[in-house]
Amino acid sequence: MNHINEITHIESVRLSDDGRSVVIIDQTQLPNRTEYLTLSTAKDIWEAIYHLKVRGAPAIGICAGYGIYCLALQIKAEDYDGFLREFRKNKEYLDSARPTAVNLSWALNRMERIVTGNSDKKITEILEFLKEECLKIHQEDISMCRAISEYGLSLLKDGDGILTHCNAGPLATSRYGTGQGPLFLGKERGMNFHVFADETRPLLQGARLTAYELQKAGIDVTLICDNMAGIVMKNGWVQACMVGCDRVAANGDTANKIGTSGVAVLAKYYGIPFYVLGPTSTIDMECKSGADIHIELREPEEIKEKFFREPVALKEVKCYNPAFDVTDHNLITAIVTEKGICYPPYTESLAKLF
Repeated sequence: MNHINEITHIESVRLSDDGRSVVIIDQTQLPNRTEYLTLSTAKDIWEAIYHLKVRGAPAIGICAGYGIYCLALQIKAEDYDGFLREFRKNKEYLDSARPTAVNLSWALNRMERIVTGNSDKKITEILEFLKEECLKIHQEDISMCRAISEYGLSLLKDGDGILTHCNAGPLATSRYGTGQGPLFLGKERGMNFHVFADETRPLLQGARLTAYELQKAGIDVTLICDNMAGIVMKNGWVQACMVGCDRVAANGDTANKIGTSGVAVLAKYYGIPFYVLGPTSTIDMECKSGADIHIELREPEEIKEKFFREPVALKEVKCYNPAFDVTDHNLITAIVTEKGICYPPYTESLAKLF
């Protein structure tokens, strides 16, 4: 139980003790080193989000909330208009770090509404309201993860084999996590699962983060290469697939880490339930379908060089490196949120949440 408490209650993002900077676990250093970074400038926060030092849609939202508050403390403007102008400059800059994860813009917009909704207040009062709001975003995420984990656990049986892709555990969120939250909650209640964790190329979040969290929690985990998902399903070792999400369109199409859609296609072929778990903050009702989701393209070096002693391809070789793909709603068995489990047709069940 000590291991479980240690990993499920890890704080991947928090406000510093003096309340003027953001403290994160540098996820790029895991699993071999646990290093904490203190972020106090706009550049620090932007780079931490862009370079995946903090990652996972909910964790990005928490970091953005804390980050924009800390930057607001540094604004020197004496009048409201000057304060708002500088605040929006910081907001737009941070929002450019990761275009696909809706939680980033969601948290920043939420913080901006505090500023615009209190234009008649003193700047010192607005700063206090901003602090309350970013702390509230974090606390709500903790409650959200617990609720999602409860709903998700209701879909599983003791002894089930679960396949995961990328990382949607405590490091990506708060406390239990979303996509992997039911596994931690189930473990605490004496349930045993057999987890197959896709390594998740090219950034290896499944190998470096999910396998790390599960192993530390005493959950039976087997690491597999992404192209091994089909064979473990064919062998009958997988009873459910559980993944997180970075954005959900109004029709249920879901953007998640690259490779997720391939897992969903395999699961459909082998008759295995495919569950997407995430907070309602990742559901974008203004986005009609996956075709409207902007997919972030990342540097080719992540494919050819990262984690390798020497490049694995010639320098001249071109690379296509999308950070996410979109899983069609027809491949998704259910979408699990903190407000309940949504089933097809998602245009109806998701709309009811709001």
